[in-house]
Amino acid sequence: MTEPEETRLLEAARAGDTAAMDALLAHYQPRVYRFGMKMCRRPEDAADVLQDTLLAMARGLRDFRGASSVSTWLYTIARSYCIKKRRRSRFAPERELSLDAEAREEVRGLAHPGRGPDEALEARRLEEALARSIASLEPKYRDVLVLRDVEGLPAGEVAQVMGLSVQAVKSRLHRARASVRERVAPVLGLAMPPQPVGRKPCPDIVRLFSRHLEGDLSSNICAEMEKHLEACGWCQASCESLKKTLGLCRLSPAPEVPAELQVSIRAGIRAFLAEGR
Repeated sequence: MTEPEETRLLEAARAGDTAAMDALLAHYQPRVYRFGMKMCRRPEDAADVLQDTLLAMARGLRDFRGASSVSTWLYTIARSYCIKKRRRSRFAPERELSLDAEAREEVRGLAHPGRGPDEALEARRLEEALARSIASLEPKYRDVLVLRDVEGLPAGEVAQVMGLSVQAVKSRLHRARASVRERVAPVLGLAMPPQPVGRKPCPDIVRLFSRHLEGDLSSNICAEMEKHLEACGWCQASCESLKKTLGLCRLSPAPEVPAELQVSIRAGIRAFLAEGR
């Protein structure tokens, strides 16, 4: 959705146009639901977060003045509800789920049409590995990685959602990326050469490459990094596995929002809009 289209729909929705509101819901529902799944890791919690977030959007629409993008606004709301879910879970009995089970639950039903059986199986295996690795992160690292690398928000918008400085976001992001890459790399099937021994230790090439992706390396450091990569197969493979891992993050499919949940959300929002007329 382009910015002019979004602006037009926002103005129409503010005026009570239900078709415009439905168009906004259709655009943002899958993204907020995916965010809730990765943050809360349980479908029932993600459903609550989605419903609460979109109802809050409807209630606050007339007061929204565009100080941030709509996506930043919605993710900020959704994250606040996810945090509440986390806090409640500390005092409530939880289902005993292994990370493997959580990963299977998260990617259930995400088979891509058009793929052959072997391709679908391999894609499912990679999706589960990625889901496991993201689920294993501490929340403060998981939040920045999902917002930046799955949802695609710029670091500045992630900082707004998180209430952090851009530098703090990037610091957490680099650490999260390194951790996820380490867990996913074996599943990617990349042949890692023997780690070099008996010579000067390699630089933290994964962190450097992550900083490079954020545009935070000087030309001199970039040149030194490229020179090192030419001579070090281990670091080449490490960077390649990070690139592939981030590619998986960006291609992470948005789960289908259950039909009954969509109906419930639409009914709740229309009831609210009707009350305001």
